Amino acid sequence: MKRRYLLALLLCLSNLASCQSEKPMSEADKQPAPAPKVPEGAETITVAAGCFWCIEGAYRRIDGVISATSGYMGGTKANPSYEEVCTGSTGHAEAVQVVYDPKKISTEKVLSWFWDLHDPTTLNRQGADEGTQYRSAIFYHNDEQKKIAEASKKAAQANFDSPIVTEITKAGVFYPAENYHQDYYTQNKSNGYCRVVIEPKLKKLKLDK
Repeated sequence: MKRRYLLALLLCLSNLASCQSEKPMSEADKQPAPAPKVPEGAETITVAAGCFWCIEGAYRRIDGVISATSGYMGGTKANPSYEEVCTGSTGHAEAVQVVYDPKKISTEKVLSWFWDLHDPTTLNRQGADEGTQYRSAIFYHNDEQKKIAEASKKAAQANFDSPIVTEITKAGVFYPAENYHQDYYTQNKSNGYCRVVIEPKLKKLKLDK
């Protein structure tokens, strides 16, 4: 398993160099994305589960989800950049803010996908991605979500041999990531990381649409 992720990382780096030479990143790409819009009646929850490209790509394909935005939460630095978060010094996790229609999908169902999308038993690590910025976390936005998250975590433990290390904590300020991170999988399907890591996961979960 570790070798597969290392291969994916190497493919990602080589592909990224190729993409940058063919399509230079614009200044607009480097700017933070707009804050997600929350329609009347919709709910918001924020989750962290390793690289946000993968989690965002999955949630965007789930019925009832209105939007999924990659960003940063849980740290101390205001308006952090991707490069700063990657150092692990900001305290932020790569996170995805999920806006969903509770009439179409429940909070419980949103979180059931969360447990399926990553390994919540590895502390500060998902595959070859290691550091506190890749920690597993549920950031709740109200007391009801907190109760649901705690119950969901307890129920999910039956599916894992090792203890779940996911933190459940109150949501703080969400900082949207740079524009080039948004909908990354759809925009970069030929990227090595997308082909080797994200695509197989979406296919396994039957979200490759």
